[in-house]
Amino acid sequence: VTLHLNPISSVHIHQKPLVFLLNSPLPLVWKLKTERLAPGIRRVFFVSLGSVVQFEKGNFSLSAETEEKFFPEKNEHLLQWAQKEYGAVTSFTELKISKNIYIKVGE
Repeated sequence: VTLHLNPISSVHIHQKPLVFLLNSPLPLVWKLKTERLAPGIRRVFFVSLGSVVQFEKGNFSLSAETEEKFFPEKNEHLLQWAQKEYGAVTSFTELKISKNIYIKVGE
């Protein structure tokens, strides 16, 4: 699955830390494609067991962290867990089948 990350239109270059929970019932390879995300900013990708994140060539991967994590099984429980763990959830998306996911990050 390719995860496309771009800032919202009102933000020229996104310069804030991000945390992503990438959950799947089956192990996946998450391919990351980014545009206009500032280098050197901490970005964390938690993936379900057996999954991996592949970064594009460049220095984005130098400030990104990937960690396998056991997530709650149901989406309601995952959302509750994320809110408890991080205090807020700004976006939650559930897709049954997809090869590309487009996410706008911003204020």
